[in-house]
Amino acid sequence: MKIARIEALHCDGGWRPWTFVRVETDDGLVGWGECSDNRSPYGIAGAVRDLTPLLLGQDPRPVERLYWDMLRATRQNLGGVTHKAMAGIELALWDIKARALGVPVYELFGGPLRDRMRLYWSHCGTTRARLGHVLGTPPLRTYDDIAALGREVVARGFTALKTNMVIPGDPATVYFPGFASGINTTDGAPTVEILEAIERLIGTFRDAVGPKVGLCLDLNYNFRTEGVLRVAKLLEKFDMQWLEYDNWDPQALLQIKQSTSTRLASCESLVTTRQYRPFLELHAVDVAIIDVPWNGFSQAVQIGRMAEAYEINIAPHNYYSHLADLHSLHLCAVLPNVRIMEIDIDDVAWKGSLVTKPPVVKDGHILLPEGPGWGADINEEVLRAHPWPGPGAGARSFYGMSPEQMAARPPVR
Repeated sequence: MKIARIEALHCDGGWRPWTFVRVETDDGLVGWGECSDNRSPYGIAGAVRDLTPLLLGQDPRPVERLYWDMLRATRQNLGGVTHKAMAGIELALWDIKARALGVPVYELFGGPLRDRMRLYWSHCGTTRARLGHVLGTPPLRTYDDIAALGREVVARGFTALKTNMVIPGDPATVYFPGFASGINTTDGAPTVEILEAIERLIGTFRDAVGPKVGLCLDLNYNFRTEGVLRVAKLLEKFDMQWLEYDNWDPQALLQIKQSTSTRLASCESLVTTRQYRPFLELHAVDVAIIDVPWNGFSQAVQIGRMAEAYEINIAPHNYYSHLADLHSLHLCAVLPNVRIMEIDIDDVAWKGSLVTKPPVVKDGHILLPEGPGWGADINEEVLRAHPWPGPGAGARSFYGMSPEQMAARPPVR
């Protein structure tokens, strides 16, 4: 068995591209990996092409050796699009190996510890605020609409949700400082108005869902340490599942964690055990978030096991297509220290048909598949029917706006 073909393929995810790596062997076996990145899809595709000559003609089954071959070849480019391309290829190689053996990928890593995983509804309100007009979801004009969304989450069986800084209105908006040009967009200092908006948003959700449903607020990279400390203290009364905040400085995260009773989750942008190590050694977070499409499966497992040695739970970073849902689910299956799994519920109509066997979500849990490989293939007819249009063809940005619309947004003060 030899690798005969490697290609990166993009699919329109509505407001972002989904990026897949397809690896085919000379005997016709096909493996799939997802390595979506909303901001650099063509960079990832280029990196896949750069790595292809290294892999063509190789036996796809010694996955670890091929991963380290790719790492050595790109060692001056650790992280970024290069590593995401490596991850997509590696995920496809695990798919091939497992399919060749007729087993799920999780069986190659010791077998499953669980047959289902609890989910949280991610971007709850965020997607509707930005793209409700595309998806046909109810508008979020008032805080009563936010409350109705919270009750919908509970009615549909979910026991946790995550939102961003959603501000209801006509239209509703999501506050993303730093994504438009202009004064005060890089300061990372929340205004009194933003703090009040956060408090009212989370308070509305808490009143709607009750005390037992987990609430998460994702600040991403917005704000600096002092600002995040203010938000974390503000949220203590709501007993959050976690406050999510990304920062490349483990000492800054440790300062936040030690200054508040609000639990802190971070690390979604890190890749490899080397980048995670200082964060875990410092116990800088309560929950370490791992992105499987950006790390690859073997590294994700090793990071998760390393976190367990430091008594830290993990949670997958997962806001992509159903193939990535399966990648994350297989990770959850083989680790003993998983807090909960992320999934997007509000999404494009073809998300389910893009895979040959969509994952089963029931009572706020996702069920472990039993088929070989990841448990599903990409439906190439659906992928071809929804090509990513690209910047020159009217593509929407991740934030639901063109670059011109983003630049024209009024500042939130």
